[in-house]
Amino acid sequence: MEYKRRKTGTKTSAFGAPGRIGHDSTPFYNSRLYEGLPKEEKVNYVENPIPPEYLDKIFCKTSEHMDELPDNSVHLMVTSPPYNVGKEYDENLTLTEYRKFLKKVWREVRRVLVPGGRACINIANLGRKPYIPLHAFIVEDMQDLGFLMRGEIIWNKATSGSPSTAWGSWLSAKNPTLRDIHEYILVFSKETFSRENCNRVSTISKEEFLEFTKSVWTFDAEPATKVGHPAPFPVELPYRLIQLYTFEGEVILDPFIGSGQTAIAAIKTK
Repeated sequence: MEYKRRKTGTKTSAFGAPGRIGHDSTPFYNSRLYEGLPKEEKVNYVENPIPPEYLDKIFCKTSEHMDELPDNSVHLMVTSPPYNVGKEYDENLTLTEYRKFLKKVWREVRRVLVPGGRACINIANLGRKPYIPLHAFIVEDMQDLGFLMRGEIIWNKATSGSPSTAWGSWLSAKNPTLRDIHEYILVFSKETFSRENCNRVSTISKEEFLEFTKSVWTFDAEPATKVGHPAPFPVELPYRLIQLYTFEGEVILDPFIGSGQTAIAAIKTK
């Protein structure tokens, strides 16, 4: 007698359920909760070469227009935009003007990314009274441009976090102030979550993969005095993103190059 095996699916389990539970997540992702959000597209993979004279270059110009880069030519964007808070390289823009400026850059980033290419944005929130959730505004603007959000990483700056002693009200419930010791790394994809590797090699190790896929990263910030930049991120940050999201020899873009840490990490990872 011949027996045919039939796969029996189950509905998505409740959040917080312990252990491994086989489930079919389709009903969840088809629920009304996802209405209005950008959806993954069925696209053909396209990758256009960048002219050699534009590779391994720093362009001292605005990234609102990146005419040097063809459509579908960049595999990963890693950046930390200027915070618009009076540092020597910032402009004094309103929040609306600031978001409008960044959105022009994000639109260009989306144009130059290959299908499935990733955009990773390191951002810190600002202020205390009131608190400005910049990361939430950037998520909104990126999704408005059609980016798919993959997730967010919390960068725990550990002992190098905010040294501020502005407690608000010391040992009192009157007005205690939270001291920021973390920043966000927002991760997005263009059109589709997966992308082609074109027979290229992954350089990430097993140990790195297990560590870098965690949603909380803990390492110290880079001292501004050491790097010579008002708000540098450490090389470790772009290094992890490059290892996780690209294959060897691919193109990395940082539209706000800052102290050049992304370029250093790209050289380090080949």
